[in-house]
Amino acid sequence: MIDVVVLNTSVVYEMTQSGGKYDFYIGLVLAMSSSIFIGGSFILKKKGLLRLARKGSMRAGQGGHAYLKEWLWWAGLLSMGAGEVANFAAYAFAPATLVTPLGALSVLVSAILSSYFLNEKLNLHGKIGCLLSILGSTVMVIHAPQEEEVETLNEMSHKLGDPGFVVFATLVFIVSLILIFVVGPRHGQSNILVYITICSVIGALSVSCVKGLGITIKELIAGKPVLKHPLSWILLLSLIVCVSTQINYLNRALDIFNTSIVTPIYYVFFTTSVLTCSAILFKEWQHMSAADIIGTFSGFLTIIVGIFLLHAFKDVNFTLANLPVSLRKDDRAVNGTLPTTYECFNHDEESSTCVGEIQSSENVPSRRNGSLAAF
Repeated sequence: MIDVVVLNTSVVYEMTQSGGKYDFYIGLVLAMSSSIFIGGSFILKKKGLLRLARKGSMRAGQGGHAYLKEWLWWAGLLSMGAGEVANFAAYAFAPATLVTPLGALSVLVSAILSSYFLNEKLNLHGKIGCLLSILGSTVMVIHAPQEEEVETLNEMSHKLGDPGFVVFATLVFIVSLILIFVVGPRHGQSNILVYITICSVIGALSVSCVKGLGITIKELIAGKPVLKHPLSWILLLSLIVCVSTQINYLNRALDIFNTSIVTPIYYVFFTTSVLTCSAILFKEWQHMSAADIIGTFSGFLTIIVGIFLLHAFKDVNFTLANLPVSLRKDDRAVNGTLPTTYECFNHDEESSTCVGEIQSSENVPSRRNGSLAAF
């Protein structure tokens, strides 16, 4: 009798482990497909708006709504909707520590597709940034934590009532109120971190709500009466409030500051907040080895560097073809062999190159001194 009980227990454990493994890969596929759909949606919308501009229609930035008649714009909207649905579903199957960082792939997809379909140049820094983002995402997938299994709303309710998470949520609420009502009115227009911090810390709570609603939907499909559970409606209401606040303050940040600066900073702050919240709520780091913890952080930092390179230097015209020329100039400058004006004019075929080198050498002191005239 005891042997039968032990055998049944082992079978159930193996089935649970197998199911958890399948859930992990389902969540991974959903997160990656979400990035592809969302990244592609920006290209479709942009193509639609450019087509309208060529037709002479009033542009959206001027208050026009002609894009509502453009099928490419609607295709982009549907693509973004499909991506958001896939992202929502991914949280129900995979750890938030895996799903959230993979959101960076949508930026990668958008950058690559824009270089092909919108004729936007992707310079050397951007290509290196894309490669680093892919490598960082791969490392994070390999070392992603397997969070504690939460299959029911009752289990989720128990997790949300944990003292550690209650303290974290209370701190987030207090910090958000201070930033919104005290710091924001004074420094929000001049400090980029104010509005981005509001979006990020509240975003951590919104991801927890999405995770809980994902479990609710899974139980609802299984035929369980989850709609009678008060936690379902609390999570839904909390998600609406959190997302509305995020959209409001993210739009403010984008309206005031450069998008190429807002995007990477918001990604870093938001992902860090989600990783912290997920670690406190699900205690997933307790079951990870030191190698997996180091691998996860290394992958995350690699993605951060990649996103930074992709955005910070996107307006710099630098390619592999410029690299040998730059190295040659640097080498000649170090050796003190930059040509004089007399030598330049004695070699007509190299005069244009020499003049450029002379001008660059003359600008070096002024640049070091912080003079804007050199630029």
